[in-house]
Amino acid sequence: MDQERLRDLLNSFAKLRLAVVGDFCLDRYLEIDSAHHELSIETGLPVYKVTRVRAQPGAAGTVLNNLVGLGVGTIFPVGFCGDDGEGYELSRALSSLSGIDLRHFLNTPQRRTFTYCKPLLLAPEQLPRELSRLDSKNWSATPECVSDALAKSVASLAGHVDAISVMDQVDIPETGVVTEVVRRELAQLAIEIPVLADSRSGLGLYPPLIFKLNRSELCALQPGTPLPSTTALQTALEAIADRNQCAAFVTLAEEGMLGALPGQKALSARSLPVRGPIDIVGAGDSVTAALTAALAVGASLGEAMELAMLAASSTVHQLGTTGQARAEDLLEINRAFGSVA
Repeated sequence: MDQERLRDLLNSFAKLRLAVVGDFCLDRYLEIDSAHHELSIETGLPVYKVTRVRAQPGAAGTVLNNLVGLGVGTIFPVGFCGDDGEGYELSRALSSLSGIDLRHFLNTPQRRTFTYCKPLLLAPEQLPRELSRLDSKNWSATPECVSDALAKSVASLAGHVDAISVMDQVDIPETGVVTEVVRRELAQLAIEIPVLADSRSGLGLYPPLIFKLNRSELCALQPGTPLPSTTALQTALEAIADRNQCAAFVTLAEEGMLGALPGQKALSARSLPVRGPIDIVGAGDSVTAALTAALAVGASLGEAMELAMLAASSTVHQLGTTGQARAEDLLEINRAFGSVA
């Protein structure tokens, strides 16, 4: 992408009002000193010395964090946390970010705060190594009163935001934020503004929105139909765009990504060269954030994908953390490597 055009797009993000609807979790990193060796007297098991605890928004919060890094002016998180210590940490982490309006972020005693606890082993001159994660999730259905409150918040966004990013991170449908009643309200907003959806459990239950998928998620939407070739992936993506009458995207890791508009052939954007060690955690969320912001300011399909590939290139080179794509980093990468289309 031309450097001046990229700068113009990034500068235009400051005027945006975006919402992120979805499962906000607490990413809690426990930094462990690998030089410390001790066995528990009681159990005989290794004792890990935690030297630092880092807390930051995860899941839908990672999308939001990338929107902040890209310079979006105002962001409304729509979701919930529990009335617990993790909820306090998550709310504090969200409120510390620039441009965040928490009026639609619900604190409820009827849910626990979704938490990824990530022990991170640190050793001199070695890359951080994540140990087995400790997760706290909600396995029961989201109470009706919570879903209704969230749906009301989504409906109230009409006329107040330029686009919405949806991040569904739960393993079991109806146990998180994006329940059926919330999806119905999102479908209504999608008539007027871009609404881009990404779902860990698949987008099969979703109304016609802008779908952002990875390869396995695209395959899951085409049961019984193997998609081994790029041509087959393109055909399947074009079919989704035609069915939804919206843009559709699929990320392909080191092969870049594809995007399609209704009635048009899919376009491709290639990934940028790797520049040393990488950590892919959060790369897809940076793509989601970049696509949402780019489409909200009227970028073309190709421009949105180029910007997304720049964002992914930035985040994968941030080690031991869920990375954040920053506008200044995208400009620097683009200056170094030129167009990624």
